[in-house]
Amino acid sequence: MWRVSADHRIAIIGAGFSGLGAAIRLKAAGVEDFVVLERAADVGGTWRANTYPGCQCDVPSHLYSYSFAPNPNWSRTFSRQGEIWEYLRACVERFDLGPHLRLGVEVRECSWGDATGSWLLETSAGALSAVVVVAAMGALSEPSMPTLPGIESFQGPLFHSAAWRHDVDLRGARIALVGTGASAIQIAPEIAPAAGELVVYQRTPPWILPHPDRPIRARERALFRAVPFAQRAFRDSIAWARETLVLGFRHPPLGRPGEALARRHLERQVADPVLREALRPTYRFGCKRILISNRYYPALQQPNVTLVPHAVFEIRAHSVLAADGVERPADVVIAATGFSASDPPAAHHIRGRDGRTLAEHWSGAPQAYKGTTIAGFPNLFMMLGPHTGLGHTSVLLMIEAQIGYLIAAVRAMDEGRIAVLEPRPAAQAAFVATVRRRAHGTVWESGGCASWYLDAGGHSILWPDSAWRFRRALRRFDLTSYLARPYSSDSV
Repeated sequence: MWRVSADHRIAIIGAGFSGLGAAIRLKAAGVEDFVVLERAADVGGTWRANTYPGCQCDVPSHLYSYSFAPNPNWSRTFSRQGEIWEYLRACVERFDLGPHLRLGVEVRECSWGDATGSWLLETSAGALSAVVVVAAMGALSEPSMPTLPGIESFQGPLFHSAAWRHDVDLRGARIALVGTGASAIQIAPEIAPAAGELVVYQRTPPWILPHPDRPIRARERALFRAVPFAQRAFRDSIAWARETLVLGFRHPPLGRPGEALARRHLERQVADPVLREALRPTYRFGCKRILISNRYYPALQQPNVTLVPHAVFEIRAHSVLAADGVERPADVVIAATGFSASDPPAAHHIRGRDGRTLAEHWSGAPQAYKGTTIAGFPNLFMMLGPHTGLGHTSVLLMIEAQIGYLIAAVRAMDEGRIAVLEPRPAAQAAFVATVRRRAHGTVWESGGCASWYLDAGGHSILWPDSAWRFRRALRRFDLTSYLARPYSSDSV
């Protein structure tokens, strides 16, 4: 483990796509005085942590990678976990980030000091101060375990899909899979053949589209290696095609073609009318995350697999009790129950100018200026902050826009000899009001479902428009929207 003792100009917390991308672009901009703090023993973030069977990205490979670090060698149109993780590790080598990495260092508390004009980070390896903090922990970094009665009394292995127990032998086991979200529909087909019995507990059925994944042919990879422009053009074509999908989310009636495609997929793959009805969503297409799979519906029809279309009511020592009142035996419980997105645990450990945490400021309704900076938290740049999530395209587009905004802010600080930057409360309030106004009437708020897309007040935490509009909003650093404190005459 590294011993953190020296101060730095910039501290980046997290070594996933956001943190590594920020580090790469800062180096390219000539900024070398930064450190990347990562609590795990390796880089990769979500793609290091999630090793469950079948883990795969649901965004095309060429769009789910940095535009400034294209990979012509993707093996599939939708990459699997191991290949994405290897891509990120290759980026560390390619851009020589090793000297900046501090692996195995957990940031436990991050507090702003108004007198010093810097952040104090209490870490597992000691204290560190930094002028600027880039919070790149990600929105899907903390698994959300269900708070179910009796969960502590279960006598067998019980774990979250994002902390997969590879030491647990599932062969012949009676497995309870709780949840039917993006992870669950990938896990079920993988573990069903080995299970003695697999029971899938479904609270709400998801909309599922056919999966267009295929191997990328050798001649395609050769073309991308020989003609980089061809790969860039291919990436851009995917990006613009997916941008059109946002229209169905902003104007729910336009989502009917997608809904019809999903219904046909269900009808073609599930012949049993009772099972088909249990799998038919009753809310609008896009209200929850839209999933893609060709294997999930067939897996549910295997003789050793049972779908329980009810939420789990209680966990007992050797069984699971569902809301239908039936107690079913279980040797292993797997919680595929998502992440704490609207109330990220990290928000409870970042303290602003008034000593209160982000969580206290937000009170269940996360807010930020342009999804990146936060009033009351000077010199803090939050990657994938409030209103940066997407339902239609790659979040890498948002990350790169935020990285560009961060670098522009650092340049503005250099050119204006600015020590402290903080968005004006009025600017932040106006931005949030605009986002909420544009979100009104979208499928996320009017689609008839409850999802992690909503905060405690029922407001969408997603970006309610195209990624292109977000990138345009962040293409320049608007210093007039900030309170700026210059360096004092005796400052270094």
